[in-house]
Amino acid sequence: MRVSATTAVPRGTAADTIVIGVFEDEVVDHPGLAALLESGEAKRARGSLALTHEDSRRWLLAGLGSRTDFTSEVARVSAAKAAKRASELSASVLCWRLPDGLDANVAGALVEGTVLAGYRFERYKEEPKESDRAVALEELIVSADADVAADVTRGHLVAQAVNAARTLQDMPANDMTPTDLAERARALAAELESVSVEVEGRVQIEARGMGAFAAVAQGTYQEPALITMRYEGPGASGPTLGFVGKAVTFDSGGISIKPGEGMDEMKYDMSGGAAVIEAIGAIARLALPVRVIGVIGATENLPSGRSMKPGDIVRTLAGVTVEINNTDAEGRLVLSDCMTYAIAEGAERLIDLATLTGACVVALGHTYAGLFSNDEAWCAAVSAAAERTGELVWRLPLHPEYEKIVKGSFADINNAPGGRLAGASTAAEFLHRFAGEVPWAHLDIAGTAWSLGREYAEKGGSGFGVRLLVELAAAGSST
Repeated sequence: MRVSATTAVPRGTAADTIVIGVFEDEVVDHPGLAALLESGEAKRARGSLALTHEDSRRWLLAGLGSRTDFTSEVARVSAAKAAKRASELSASVLCWRLPDGLDANVAGALVEGTVLAGYRFERYKEEPKESDRAVALEELIVSADADVAADVTRGHLVAQAVNAARTLQDMPANDMTPTDLAERARALAAELESVSVEVEGRVQIEARGMGAFAAVAQGTYQEPALITMRYEGPGASGPTLGFVGKAVTFDSGGISIKPGEGMDEMKYDMSGGAAVIEAIGAIARLALPVRVIGVIGATENLPSGRSMKPGDIVRTLAGVTVEINNTDAEGRLVLSDCMTYAIAEGAERLIDLATLTGACVVALGHTYAGLFSNDEAWCAAVSAAAERTGELVWRLPLHPEYEKIVKGSFADINNAPGGRLAGASTAAEFLHRFAGEVPWAHLDIAGTAWSLGREYAEKGGSGFGVRLLVELAAAGSST
């Protein structure tokens, strides 16, 4: 989809379909749309859409609800709804008129909602008949009185990165192995001069002393991958940001095998790694003035004659010993070594993204990701980035009592305390041990990584975290 900004009025563009937003208690300067409102056929309520025709064009009236309650996230959802309706109408070129009084961030959000709503994952389906083929938007134009080109361009780049992460997520595990994920990182490094990547396999992971990561990987015959991406932007300043992503490309649970129902969704257990890879690509394309190191721990977690077993004890890169009580609590094992490695490589602010616990899904559903942190300022920066991007987070607690629960009987700590108490917090407390004194935030994205249920990401991979990480990097030079 081509995307551009213009200061021309919508009538002056090549759009065949024009969207005009209207707030409650406000009027529109278009006779046909005003008539729809007066007749009651159109509503000003958030999410409503009405259609009229004039001058061989389609005009869509989008209800935006209360101006005081309007946010960039409302803009994304409204744009997604309009894009879907435009597609149903076989529109080719869509123009959104930025409502008066709104800033350029909203223009970027309109682009994000439109581009995200256009995502399709159909590579394994046979080609539809010509009569059944859906019409895709070819172009989006944002019309505004001011120059909003920079925000429109950024919104387009970020949304494309989100969709790229969704593609990685939606790929089946037989075609998205750790090696395949590493190849995507290599492809970005080959394309983007400011990005470099290093990939290490089983032998190197073991040689580094990453005993926890290696233990998870030992059950699969697929080669694991420690993927390290580095980016340094022009005039980079501020602390080096460390992005750590869990990338278990298929999680059967290992010896502690999961129930069969829903196990097909465990291809999504690499969602944190996908978000880190594509966020770094977007940061590089935007040439943000920051330094980022991304560490992605990629492996499968499968049962075999060589799998780790309940009762095993492993030694992490940090020298901490871990008692394996449940092989399905593997994500924290991978992350513990990757966090230690990221800090050793120079990360001064750390954030990890992981589909870590079902307990977080029970607590927060699909609305919020769980946020845990050891540093108030860094936590506030992450929360602010989440609020601005609509990728919502809710802070959950760390506590010394959870630390006691994580203590091991035969090793320093255990990976799966007995009982069902505070599952998301005890998992985060396990990771807390490996953050040391570095400001750290943990995002448990188990409930938000797929089937988000939002208008622009209803089913399949959501790409959650890409927008948040890019926004965090944009503010990183002043953090």
